[in-house]
Order: sequence, then structure tokens, then C-alpha cells
Amino acid sequence: MKIEEFRGLKPSELDRKAEELRRERFQLRIQQQVGQVEKPSRLREIRKTIARIETARSESRLSAGAKGKS
Repeated sequence: MKIEEFRGLKPSELDRKAEELRRERFQLRIQQQVGQVEKPSRLREIRKTIARIETARSESRLSAGAKGKS
């Protein structure tokens, strides 16, 4: 998903999506240690997607704070 898609989601949806990805990343890391991971590139993709979600969260918090001060 692209950052624009995350910007349109509600905070609860962002939380749920981030939690799902963290669980998947954990499972893939375990598979990697055992040597059974099929798509090692998926780990990198998940890490970047989580960063996009965190960026969208931060932007929404900052914009909400800026609106409150105006």
C-alpha cells in the first residue's frame, strides 16, 4: 500500500493494520531463523509498510494539533 492509502484510514484501522503486520513480521523472522522463509523480500516490504503507517499516524496527530491551536 502507498502512503496516500494509509492517510485516508481511521486511527483504529491504522492500529489494526500495524498489529497484523507486526505479527506477520514476527512469524517471518521465526521462519527466517529456521531457514524456511520463502520470500525474504517480504520482511523488508512489511518493515517499510509499518513505517508508512507510523508516518501517517504522526501526520494525523500533528495536523490535529495544528488545527486545535488555530
